[in-house]
Amino acid sequence: MDKKWWKESVVYQIYPRSFMDSNGDGIGDIRGIISKLDYLKDLGVDVVWLSPVYKSPNDDNGYDISDYQNIMDEFGTMEDLDELLKQLHERGMKLMMDLVVNHSSDEHQWFVEARKSKDNPYRDYYIWRPGKDGREPNNWTSFFSGSAWEYDEVTGEYYLHLFSKKQPDLNWENPELRKEIYDMMKWWLDKGIDGFRMDVINLISKAEGLPSAPGGKRYDWGGDYFMNGPRVHEYLQEMNREVLSKFDIMTVGECPGASTSDAVKYANNEGTELNMIFTFEHMDLDSGPDGKWNVKPWKLRDLKEVMSKWQYKLEGNGWNSLYLNNHDQPRMVSRFGNDKEYRVESAKMLATFLHMMKGTPYIYQGEELGMTNVHFENIEDYNDIEIHNMYREKVLEGGEDHSEIMDAIYVKGRDNARTPVQWDSSPNAGFTTGTPWLKVNPNFQKINAAKATADSDSIYYYYQKLINLRKQYDIIVYGKYDLILEEHEQIFAYTRVLENKKLVVLTNFTGESAAFNLPEDIHLESAELIIGNYQVREGEMVDLSKLKPYEARVYLLK
Repeated sequence: MDKKWWKESVVYQIYPRSFMDSNGDGIGDIRGIISKLDYLKDLGVDVVWLSPVYKSPNDDNGYDISDYQNIMDEFGTMEDLDELLKQLHERGMKLMMDLVVNHSSDEHQWFVEARKSKDNPYRDYYIWRPGKDGREPNNWTSFFSGSAWEYDEVTGEYYLHLFSKKQPDLNWENPELRKEIYDMMKWWLDKGIDGFRMDVINLISKAEGLPSAPGGKRYDWGGDYFMNGPRVHEYLQEMNREVLSKFDIMTVGECPGASTSDAVKYANNEGTELNMIFTFEHMDLDSGPDGKWNVKPWKLRDLKEVMSKWQYKLEGNGWNSLYLNNHDQPRMVSRFGNDKEYRVESAKMLATFLHMMKGTPYIYQGEELGMTNVHFENIEDYNDIEIHNMYREKVLEGGEDHSEIMDAIYVKGRDNARTPVQWDSSPNAGFTTGTPWLKVNPNFQKINAAKATADSDSIYYYYQKLINLRKQYDIIVYGKYDLILEEHEQIFAYTRVLENKKLVVLTNFTGESAAFNLPEDIHLESAELIIGNYQVREGEMVDLSKLKPYEARVYLLK
């Protein structure tokens, strides 16, 4: 066992805008977070990952940074952040900051300078190209729809933006830029923060010559030319040498389009790059041939295949991160469970399924309450730039059916995760005394933290128990994973083995009861049930060959 604190930790992600508002302006803030630290401490989490709180014009909710060493006014001050860090450390918790260095805001001082003239010293901090035949330099589309290039009148050239046009991509080929980024990272680490979650970090190296995607389309997906690019490992190894290796911290890279073999390089055992990455393969299981908004039903068999592949390929070679939702994904109980009649059971089942795997688990705010997707009637009620760009392109310009597109938003839209945290049943779910920046999910009277913490059988306390078990049993952190019942249509089951101990994890992903026959070498009769999401009444016999709807059980065999 190569023991590391970040392998043994459980991370809780805070999306500050939606977590807790302390001053009644309708926007969550740092003081709001400080007021809820005891709630997180009681839950048992070790690390808080804070989505960006830096100075930003907020085109993409803080992922467009105009000053990396300053705090967004709406969120508070640097003194507030120092206080948050101090209070977390006093409670034995750590703080992981979001690092967004594939792009900056177009209002960052570097870009303000860069667009002044072609010979400005900051010009080369970004990626500029002249047009081709009166069009953009290549045919890449941005992640947020439309061209990935924006024409700049002042110098008559285009700049690259893989996301919003207010998020110009930084030019990592430039050693001066890299040095500035490393200095900024050191500044934060010297302050005492405990790590970085790195936004789309595998996009920082673009293919030489920036070639168009083949096929001759006016606009097309160019991911092959900017995901896991030619120099990305060189850059991350340099970052590791210059900065990361000098501190005892935790790092996780968001890496869309990364395969298991990419992951083994990014999260290698030698520790020359990052500790772990976020994979997206399981997040794409309900995407049809036309991408995210072309929703298709996901299959349990595909989930088994993807999750097991990552477990097997990284065994002994790297480390997994474990998540089923975050600020960019819909709510997991709505997507992979049943957010109606089996909301509580399926939320607990999914948590069991995830937390018993090998890797570091990430909890997204409100997940521990079983918060669900939201159905707003009107497109105007949504805030997310990705939703609005897609709606404009498909409905207003493309003439597609409004209700079909709204249905896709209900399933996959990022605002599903961004509705304010539901603290209690008072107006606006206790999130704010003002008007919330995004409407609260109307089901807050039924689903909220006050209710959950008053009910010993709630999802919240089930998460608390899962987190405690992880601290109690090395096998949950370090045991080797093996898939069992591979062909079963309803049950995802696996074992974890460490030395002479074995865990058996059984999870039913359906609303029907599910019978099963375990492999001959696994006997549950003498095993200890360490957690299950159905109460067993005194004297009740548990059927060892059947699971109830959305049931989860974990057995320890010695």
